[in-house]
Amino acid sequence: MNLLGKKKLNQNSFLLIVTIILFFAMYIFGCIVFRDLNFGRFQVFLNLMINNAALIVIACGMTIVMITGGIDISVGSFVALSCMMLANMMENQGVGAVQAVLIVLVTGVVFGIVQGFLVAYLNIQPFIVTLAGMFFARGMTAIISRDMIAIKNELFTSWAQFRIRFPFGGYVNRRGKVIDPYIYPTVVIALVILVITFIILRYSRFGRRFYAVGGSEQSSLLMGINIRRTRFIAYVISGFYCAIGGILFCLNTCSGFVEQAKGFEMDAIASAVIGGTLLTGGVGNVIGSFFGVLIKGTIETLINFPGVLSSWWVRIAIAALLAFFIILQSVLGSKKEKGARA
Repeated sequence: MNLLGKKKLNQNSFLLIVTIILFFAMYIFGCIVFRDLNFGRFQVFLNLMINNAALIVIACGMTIVMITGGIDISVGSFVALSCMMLANMMENQGVGAVQAVLIVLVTGVVFGIVQGFLVAYLNIQPFIVTLAGMFFARGMTAIISRDMIAIKNELFTSWAQFRIRFPFGGYVNRRGKVIDPYIYPTVVIALVILVITFIILRYSRFGRRFYAVGGSEQSSLLMGINIRRTRFIAYVISGFYCAIGGILFCLNTCSGFVEQAKGFEMDAIASAVIGGTLLTGGVGNVIGSFFGVLIKGTIETLINFPGVLSSWWVRIAIAALLAFFIILQSVLGSKKEKGARA
């Protein structure tokens, strides 16, 4: 590995360590401050992943796109479209749950193919392409229905309500009944995708191409990497992950609504940046993005747990954290450039 690669690796590792330390510091702070409200219960920690399972998956896709030097701000709107498609197909069109899920997955891949083609092969700026995708997906959601559609499909609701219980970490409620902690299948799916994505990016030649393209196009060409195809694949993966994330989001809400997942794209980008992914590309880690999601969830829990603060403080706190990590990235980038010149 060359010197530049080692510096990138060190920078990536440092940002990841900062993110992990920050998460544990915030969570321990909550356990101490809100110990009387049982913040330290295992179920409270599991709720972080239950509430953010969809965001974990979408943040993985966003990380891949950002590693290549791109961006995708259409993810929130596509999540809303996925939920509305599922709700409309199952409740108004009589489509089965399995068929509806498969249709949404195919739609996500097609959506990614279109955006990837425009970005990679027509050289249109990713922000412009995905901005158009955002408007299109949100508009199609409203065209399907402007009213909320509640999902009552028995198979789909059985998936949504199925609990995976843990034989440890339980507590006794006021009635003297032991309550075992639990998660939903959405968390398992999100974690499986996280692990698969991590393995692909870390250990496969295919995954390393994303880093090469985002780090230096000239070096990628010299290595014989097809830059256009690599970027195209990144957006296809993002579209597929958006579809999965939309399904997981719908399993949590069991409804379709035009205003769903507003700002979700900003949460995904913030999670990736807080997790150490550079906006300029070439550096990133889905494990860092995962902890970025947990930090976002912890901030929400800390602010909403006592029930006295406005939920808008969540956005303010995330904005402050995002500014901090962008400044940190800028400082590290400046040091790397000075080191390279020396």
